[in-house]
Amino acid sequence: MSGRTGEIYRVDWLPGTDLLRGTCHCGREHTARDPVEMWEWMLAHPRGHEPRGAGA
Repeated sequence: MSGRTGEIYRVDWLPGTDLLRGTCHCGREHTARDPVEMWEWMLAHPRGHEPRGAGA
């Protein structure tokens, strides 16, 4: 078994919608209808999103 990274990813269903809300270990959030799209976004870290407080 590989070592643990301590990274936590969370996916929640938004009640009353067809949307999933994902929270990356860096704190950035993303919504999607497709669970595959959600996991691809999360696992592509950091491509597609920056940690909170980064950038201008």
